[in-house]
Amino acid sequence: MSDLPLPTDPQSRKAAIREQARKNRIAQKNKDEVSRLICAKFTSLPAYIAAKTVMWYVDAGSEVRTRHTLPAALGDGKKVIVPWCVVETNQLELFLLEDMSELVEGAYKIMEPKAELRDLPSKKVKSEELDLVMVPGTAFDPRGGRMGQGKGYYDRLLSNTRNDAPLVGMAFDCQLFDEIPVASHDVFMDIVLTESREFIGRGRKG
Repeated sequence: MSDLPLPTDPQSRKAAIREQARKNRIAQKNKDEVSRLICAKFTSLPAYIAAKTVMWYVDAGSEVRTRHTLPAALGDGKKVIVPWCVVETNQLELFLLEDMSELVEGAYKIMEPKAELRDLPSKKVKSEELDLVMVPGTAFDPRGGRMGQGKGYYDRLLSNTRNDAPLVGMAFDCQLFDEIPVASHDVFMDIVLTESREFIGRGRKG
């Protein structure tokens, strides 16, 4: 967990944490191996075992990598849901993923559903249908505080999920900070998983 000296005012502090967390994440060694450990923790959670419909994210850049675990998850007998970004509205939509071949590189070089599949009624999913939600992030704290890319995509999506659907933040140890400044619209995680730690967060009651 970082003990880096940080500015005291919230906005400057948040910017400094985001910058440092990105640098830490890029510098993370053995990303594939460490990511597999973190994803194994996710699939071992009682909430995952009990869930019928699970949202995963498809990793981009230096995020904890999920693409190595997703093919196995598709065989777990659960509905696997992935988000994709509607650039025109800056909103995340949800897609029922049934095969990795349904994904292509889209906005921000993120793997997204093929355009011809996105509007199929059988592929569309509402956030209220999710039983468990995997959440990427730039930085996290032990309370479940989360810092994203600064665009609010996930905060808007997560605010519409059921309160009984746990939110699980996925991070490397190097992305943990003692405390992240949060705003009223920020959503706390129920659980934060790293390669060596598991924190029980405040969740949406936070």
